[in-house]
Amino acid sequence: MAYNAEKIKVLKGLEPVRLRPGMYIGNTGRSGLNHLVQEIIDNSVDEHLAGYCNNIEVVINEDGSATVSDDGRGVPVDMHPTEKQPAERVVYTVLHAGGKFNSSTYKISGGLHGVGSAVVNALSKKLIVDVYRNGYVYHDTYAYGSPTTELVDGELPKEKLTRKRTGTTVTLYPDDTIFETTKFKCSAIKQRIKETAYLNPNLTITFHNKRDGEEPEVFHQPGGLSAFVEDVSEGLTHTSPVIGISGEKDGISADIVFVMTEDGDENIIGFTNNITNPEGGTHVTGFKSAFAKVINQYARNELGLLKDKDANLSGADIRNGMTAVISIRHPDPQFEGQTKTKLSNSDVSKAIEDIVKEQLTVYFDRNYEVLKDIADRAVALSRRRANEKSKINLSKFSFEGNGKLVRQESNDASKCELFIVEGDSAGGSAKSARDRKYQAILPLRGKILNVEKVPVSKVLENAEIKALINAFGCGFMQGYGNDFDIEKLNYSKIIIMTDADVDGAHIATLLLTFFYRFYPDLINEGHIYIAIPPLYRVGEGKNIKYLYSDAELEKYRASHTKKFTIQRYKGLGEMDADQLFETTMDVNNRLLKQVTIDSMAEATAITHTLMGNDVAPRRSYIEKHSREANIDT
Repeated sequence: MAYNAEKIKVLKGLEPVRLRPGMYIGNTGRSGLNHLVQEIIDNSVDEHLAGYCNNIEVVINEDGSATVSDDGRGVPVDMHPTEKQPAERVVYTVLHAGGKFNSSTYKISGGLHGVGSAVVNALSKKLIVDVYRNGYVYHDTYAYGSPTTELVDGELPKEKLTRKRTGTTVTLYPDDTIFETTKFKCSAIKQRIKETAYLNPNLTITFHNKRDGEEPEVFHQPGGLSAFVEDVSEGLTHTSPVIGISGEKDGISADIVFVMTEDGDENIIGFTNNITNPEGGTHVTGFKSAFAKVINQYARNELGLLKDKDANLSGADIRNGMTAVISIRHPDPQFEGQTKTKLSNSDVSKAIEDIVKEQLTVYFDRNYEVLKDIADRAVALSRRRANEKSKINLSKFSFEGNGKLVRQESNDASKCELFIVEGDSAGGSAKSARDRKYQAILPLRGKILNVEKVPVSKVLENAEIKALINAFGCGFMQGYGNDFDIEKLNYSKIIIMTDADVDGAHIATLLLTFFYRFYPDLINEGHIYIAIPPLYRVGEGKNIKYLYSDAELEKYRASHTKKFTIQRYKGLGEMDADQLFETTMDVNNRLLKQVTIDSMAEATAITHTLMGNDVAPRRSYIEKHSREANIDT
């Protein structure tokens, strides 16, 4: 086949976005869908950063659409000098067009008008824009990225306002031909709004989920980052005061708040111009480097904790138990990818390092006991870790007791799946039901360890966990002689398949805690899933149907007046092999939930609550969220 000029395709306007949406919003799943709302919210927040917006309202409407309103200046509506159409229309139809590219308009911004706005428009089957400006409300509508409102003498149609108002209101209807689902995940949107309120103590954001009939929630956090850190570390025992650092260098400003706790986790959350960076970046790197250097310098030169022959304390040991929020403002932020998950500006690391070293030195000179406690804890942890590593070396660790793993025939990891199954009974059914070529089965003998409560040495003594590590084939956490390498993972999907009862839910929670603590990359790379077996088998004669929730059963009851049979499945073992395959393991029919982390801050807090030692907050959380779960008691 000839390869010539005719084969070169030129995409115009918003075509590239509709053809390759993942390049702009990450994916077309639930997180990508939510990203549409976040892009519009970010534009409103940028108006706040510019000093023109104090209130934002986010509504999930009864019809499933989303509306974002602000009281900013309103998107410009006058004629664009080169595009010869209203500026608002340029913003929503032309990529890389907008006020954020002009430093005199927005000195600091997170979203990009014309990238975010135009992308949202391209991926919406319908978009409605109302601009309140100049004493008028200007109205525009779009369908699949193209304008559907006729201009009047080259201008947007407008109506005179009866009261003074400025701002922009955008209502979007996601395109169901692009997204896997068009149902917004309200909990994730609320979490992001909550974080935004902490980052902007003078901003008020109202969220109203009309779709599910909930009352409006107002997010206003005058306590700022200090309140944010207090919230994230709630339930943990603090070993230091909440410490704040602020400074500016080379046009980059930073606000950093942290606290040390008795918990063994490090939880550092980075933001750039109000945009969360879940993968960190150069601002987080700069902070970590500076903190380690300052503590090591004091430990060696002032406190005498390190001798000349001693190596420096590791950053991980120094930051053990730290909860921190890093918020920087940068006039020209650069990210890895359109979804801004990781900051990549090379100038940021040095600037943040200089700010942190200077401010920390001043603080520790005035608060010697805080410094000494942090350094003492780091030294003790370093010695304990060295002692533990001397006992554990995974390269010499025996995995002979590898459970009852039933391997698949294929060695093509991209097509293979591992089902982690509860008990030998369900394991037996799963072995018979599976696709032998691509599906492996690992039955668990009872509950695995709660890894939240034990040291690594105890984790690695557990037979079930050894079986899991052996099955994965990609090693273990860094620093134990057999370092983690995701490229060696034996499966594209690791699927937790447990009974739909309290014990099953507990086992699933223990497994998720294990993955979160020791294999977070498997979650972040989309390898962890939860199987959703049916709760009911209903039938009228030979017409059999499987239902996966109580809501589906009620809907079935309402639409079937004839007598029908109901079988309630309380365990996987109650299904024969054919039924288990058809409902839960067949790639063409099954229902899987992919495990994702929308917010590391929220995930860490929930893990502490559910798996920690304190019973009261766990009971409170379960009582509050019990209705969100579908657990048979």
